Amino acid sequence: MFRRTFMGVAAAVAMVGAMPLKASAGQDIVDTAVSAGSFTTLVAAVQAAGLVDTLKGDGPFTVFAPTDEAFAALPEGTVETLLKPENKDQLVAILTYHVVPAKITSGEIAGKKAQVLTVQGDRLSVNARNGVKVDGAEVISADIMASNGVIHVVDKVLLPN
Repeated sequence: MFRRTFMGVAAAVAMVGAMPLKASAGQDIVDTAVSAGSFTTLVAAVQAAGLVDTLKGDGPFTVFAPTDEAFAALPEGTVETLLKPENKDQLVAILTYHVVPAKITSGEIAGKKAQVLTVQGDRLSVNARNGVKVDGAEVISADIMASNGVIHVVDKVLLPN
């Protein structure tokens, strides 16, 4: 179940122009991501990994959600390869690395550095002392509230070691 928790990453909401999108009341992480329109790759990955039901679950989850642009910046062919059924385990590991099984808002980490445990089992390095960086990725939109957690949009796909 915790491996599936990663779906929360799909719930991330991106910036459209200069205006951050917000979840509608009652929308879960997945629905928030779908309605944002700029997480089509993430949503497709969550579907291919079989994590939709998990990320629609009770949570709470914190999802560091990469935008379509973040996925496009990966080496050519990477996304297509990960979406193949034979690579499902690797895709699940990457997606669940973006999900923390707790709700963490920017106010709770402001001015701090921390190592947070992901659903995948490894730890993410979070530095919120000058902006917010997660394993070197920048949080470009924070605190997008969903009914089952929170989404923080990141500018890179996070890869476990």
